[in-house]
Amino acid sequence: KMSEIRVDTISEKTSANGVAIDGVTLKDGGIAATAASTITVADNSDTLTLSSTDADANNGPKFVLNRDSGSPADGDNCGIIKFKADDDGGNSTELVNISAAFTDVSNGSEDATFNISSVIGGSQMGRIGMSPTETVFNDDSGDIDFRVESNGQANMLFVDGGNDRVHVNGST
Repeated sequence: KMSEIRVDTISEKTSANGVAIDGVTLKDGGIAATAASTITVADNSDTLTLSSTDADANNGPKFVLNRDSGSPADGDNCGIIKFKADDDGGNSTELVNISAAFTDVSNGSEDATFNISSVIGGSQMGRIGMSPTETVFNDDSGDIDFRVESNGQANMLFVDGGNDRVHVNGST
């Protein structure tokens, strides 16, 4: 049987370090957790909102992925954002992956890569890759077209991935 604790008010005076329960600390209005956490809603409401009431013209709400390694190394992944959903067979499928990695951790000359991939035909395909020296579209050589639209032309610049052609002001 599971225990239950109900508390109407916990005063900061309880502890100089806040209140800690099973790796979760509540202190000065903030929450710190030392284990993986899941937030679940059973409807279409926002699952997590980051809100800033700061009134100046500087940064608004910030979302930070901080890899705080004691031994950083070239090639370390720095953070990944995954968009996942169930397919019609009930299998959790990673649809889109946004990632960043160090290519050089040398202090003062750090370099990083930034990549976006998405699932195409059941496999993850690199869509955009940004390294310190270049930005590449379709690095995994998929049959993916690239299109730039202008004010009056849907295909001002069109790269036909399947036929290895570049078109200006049209797609044929």
